Amino acid sequence: MQTIQANNYPIYFNEKGYNALNLHLNSTKYSKVFIIVDSNTNELCLPTFLPYVETELTIEIIEFEAGEENKTIETCVQIWNVLTELGADRKSLVINLGGGVVTDLGGFVASTFKRGIDFINIPTTLLSMVDASVGGKNGVDLGNLKNQIGVFNLPVMVIVDTQYLESLPQNEMRSGLAEMLKHGLIYDKTYWEQFLDLTTIDFADFDELIYQSVVIKNEIVTQDPTEQNIRKSLNFGHTLGHAIESYFLENINKTTLLHGEAIAVGMILESYISLDKELISTTEYLQIKTTIKSIFDDIVFVENDIEPILELLIHDKKNEYGTVQFALIEGIGKIKINQSVENELILKAFKDYKS
Repeated sequence: MQTIQANNYPIYFNEKGYNALNLHLNSTKYSKVFIIVDSNTNELCLPTFLPYVETELTIEIIEFEAGEENKTIETCVQIWNVLTELGADRKSLVINLGGGVVTDLGGFVASTFKRGIDFINIPTTLLSMVDASVGGKNGVDLGNLKNQIGVFNLPVMVIVDTQYLESLPQNEMRSGLAEMLKHGLIYDKTYWEQFLDLTTIDFADFDELIYQSVVIKNEIVTQDPTEQNIRKSLNFGHTLGHAIESYFLENINKTTLLHGEAIAVGMILESYISLDKELISTTEYLQIKTTIKSIFDDIVFVENDIEPILELLIHDKKNEYGTVQFALIEGIGKIKINQSVENELILKAFKDYKS
C-alpha cells in the first residue's frame, strides 16, 4: 500500500513503516528512545515490535495500566516523572505503541515534556488505525469528560501494521468498525455500501478497507487541520456518542462502553435527528439503523439515564458560545455542520432507538 502523506508527516503501512523507522533512527541524533505501552500492548504487541527496531540507541519501556479510566493527567504526571528519572531530554524520542488511549496520551506527554519532543505513533487497534492515526490530536480526559485537555501536535510518522490486529478481541474490532462506518456516512456513499452486508466482505482484503478509511480521514483533516470547518464532519455520532460514553464511564451501575459502541449509538441517534430535520430520507435512515444494529448490540437506556446524558452535552468541546453543535448527515456521504438541536428532538431520537 502506498504511503499516505498527511499534514507534514507520513503514514506508512506494514513493512514499509519499519524500514522508514530504522532509517529515521539512524539518521537523526536522538539521545534515547522511550516506548510507551499499556499493560495490554506490553504483553501482546511489544514482543512483535522490538525485533523490527535496528538501533544502537538505549531503549526504555514505560508502561501504564490499560483502560480509558487511566487516560488522565495523573497518568501523564507519572510518565513525565519516569522520563525525568530515566534521563530523557529534548533530543529524546517517544514511540507510542498501542490503541487510542496510548497514542492520545503518549502524544500529549511528548508534546508537553520539555515543551515538546519528537514522537512516533504505532496504532495497534482497528479504532486507532483508522482514527487516531490521522490528525495530530493529543490529549487526556478530565474526570469522565472525554478529551477535555489536549493539544494539536503532529507525530514524526505513523506506522499502521495490521498484524497487531491478530491479538484484538472481537468487540475491539467492532469498536474500530464504527469509525469506518462513519467515514462512509459522512464522505463516501460507495465506501459505506461495502458494509451493508458484512458476510460479503473478504476479510483477507480488510487491509484495503482500513487504507481507504485512513485516506478519507486524511482528505478531511488536510483541508482543515484545526477543526474550524469541514473537519467538524468527523464529529458525526460523537456529540451524543461521547456523552453516552462519559455517562457509562462514571456510572457504577453501568458497564463501561468501548468508544465505538457509544459512537454506534450516537450515529443512529444523530441519523434520526437528520431524518427529523429532513436532511435524509426514511429509506436512508432505516438502512443506517438496520446496518449498525446488525453489527452492534443494543444498549439499554432507562428513563433516568437520558437527563444526565443531556447535561453532559454542555461540556462537549465542540460547543460554541454555549450552544451544542451537531454534525448531521445530509444524505449518505454528505454532511452539514454547526447544527443546533433541541433537547425535545434528542429525546425523540432516544425513543426511536429503543423502538
